[in-house]
Amino acid sequence: MKQLFEDVWIADGDTVSFYTLPYTTRMTLVRLADGTLWVHSPIRLNAGLRRRVEALGEVRYLVAPNHLHHLYLQDWQRAYPDARLFGTREVITKRGELAFDGRLDAGASYPWSDELRHLLFTGSRLMEECVFLHVATRTLIVADLVENFAPRAFGPLQRGVARMTGILAPNGGMPRDWRLSFAFHKAEARAHLRSLLAWRPETIVMAHGEIVDTDAQAFLRRSFGWLKP
Repeated sequence: MKQLFEDVWIADGDTVSFYTLPYTTRMTLVRLADGTLWVHSPIRLNAGLRRRVEALGEVRYLVAPNHLHHLYLQDWQRAYPDARLFGTREVITKRGELAFDGRLDAGASYPWSDELRHLLFTGSRLMEECVFLHVATRTLIVADLVENFAPRAFGPLQRGVARMTGILAPNGGMPRDWRLSFAFHKAEARAHLRSLLAWRPETIVMAHGEIVDTDAQAFLRRSFGWLKP
């Protein structure tokens, strides 16, 4: 586990195969003002990770930001039965056997809203994702909205695939298949991008790839250049 800011940590998880590419995974933890923990995209929970997490505070909120980030939710629920689980409409439908406490919706208010803003990035029939801004540190927290894999993470052929897909650092972004699904809803996506830029993020932490800690807004503009009319 690595501390990024006073109340923000990341922990890297397993590497999983996704469309033949080895995807590194990451979760983000935020300690809220009341001392409890908000956990974004939980990774595999083992004894060592559990000790480190519990040393930081009480796990209060578990967040599944899209329907691809759900694999370890049940393990975390069993470990922390008093934690409240939130997910998007799609992940709640997909994991109907889990007990969700709330849905991540545009315009909704949550117990963490004073410290973590949220935006539901919609317009695609392929997937929607809820992204967050930790206000105190201006950290944008995403799962798959942008990916930014280091070239060293792949073999030569895989690097070529990642580059064509648009997820290779330093020029990462939204995977190309997801981009294409906005073909008839680019105006909606552009409105979301304007909202993200208005947040003025200084750091971007993603579940897959290298953290962006310089020129974060320039990175977002470049990554979403495909939204031009």
